[in-house]
Amino acid sequence: MNSPEVGAPLDADERTELERLRREVTRKAETRGHRGLRWTGAAILLVLVAVLAFATVPARYVRAEVLDTDRYVQTMTPLAADPVLQAELSDRITDQIMTRVDVQRLTTEALTALTENAPRVPTAVIGLAPVLADEARSFVHDTVDSFVASDRFEALWIRANREAHKTMVAVVTGETRPGVRIGDDGTVAIALAPIIDGVRTELDERGFTFADKIPTVDATFVLFESPGLVKAQRAVSALNNAATVLPLAVLLVAAGAVLLAPGGSRLRAFSLVGVAIAVAMLLLVVAISIGRAIYLGDVPAEALSRDAAAALFDTLALPLRTAVRAVFVLAVAIAAVGYLAGSSKSARSVRRGFGSITDRVRGSADGRAPHPVEVAVASHRIALRVAIVAIAAVTLVFWKYPSGLVVMVTLVIAAAALLLVELVARPAVTAEHPTP
Repeated sequence: MNSPEVGAPLDADERTELERLRREVTRKAETRGHRGLRWTGAAILLVLVAVLAFATVPARYVRAEVLDTDRYVQTMTPLAADPVLQAELSDRITDQIMTRVDVQRLTTEALTALTENAPRVPTAVIGLAPVLADEARSFVHDTVDSFVASDRFEALWIRANREAHKTMVAVVTGETRPGVRIGDDGTVAIALAPIIDGVRTELDERGFTFADKIPTVDATFVLFESPGLVKAQRAVSALNNAATVLPLAVLLVAAGAVLLAPGGSRLRAFSLVGVAIAVAMLLLVVAISIGRAIYLGDVPAEALSRDAAAALFDTLALPLRTAVRAVFVLAVAIAAVGYLAGSSKSARSVRRGFGSITDRVRGSADGRAPHPVEVAVASHRIALRVAIVAIAAVTLVFWKYPSGLVVMVTLVIAAAALLLVELVARPAVTAEHPTP
């Protein structure tokens, strides 16, 4: 057979084949380009998912915790029994009382009058005034300790914090309320007068002679002191307004990232949504730690001890940290579902192992034709997995106060539903009929 000469013109068949190959190369290049563009768009949306998730959790916290009086009081009430805070308040109240009641002077005057009215009493007893003053201070301190550990103090603490919370809300509008003060430097403090009145009554009941000498004390106890508080007014207001919109935005942008991903890669994009949210939660943990350090650095030692300030911050931030942990666990679950449902070798290996286990569990079904429900579940297995995870996510996002128990129960129910899908799903069997 003669081979064609080099440089000879192509015949019709050869030219047709060449054009087909050119079109195929062009189509593959365009496909690769389109996949790259789709992944670029999906990556941008994934970054946006992380940013929105980072803002969503604090926004929900601001609405649920900072701007909800009942929720705030519920969070702060346990501090009434916190030993660090009790000691701080006890020292502060004792100082306020002893500063305003000159016990040593009053004792000296009383002992002097005693020596004048009772000649047999030596004048040396006047020198006992400093000792008696120290004993009086110890007595007052013990009385204050007893009072701050009582139910009466807890009731006053709750009432004071309710007013403090209303003031925190009023910070946004620049208003003030009786009993609680906020300064231009971002200081929020509760009035000690009601508590000192309670201590005065306690001292009087214990027979403290100078209790009636305690004047009305116009002193405060600092709850928060941060110059950035006033500057944060607009941010808090914006987060409050966005608290409803942001969760929906996260879901819509996440869905857009999955849909924009190239065909055959959407499960990977679904898994990356979980990764993006998990990374956002880790960054939020870092941000909370930085905020804690800044807050502790801004509070002057003379206003509030570091231990008391830390107790206040940690108590108020506990619901936020709980929400961050809950969303992180949910994000990891989303990433795991997307990965295990994907087409990677490791995912297929895990599915085969799990499939063999489920086959043994439903072994009694061998030998019979699959039920239509089993076939339908098998046909829509991926959609059902995504729907279960999405329902769990929506439940936690829109639950008003998702506690640790709520998160645990939601994840357990979602895991049980996913397991049920795997146990029920049985693909249709193609029957081979013998040819007559």
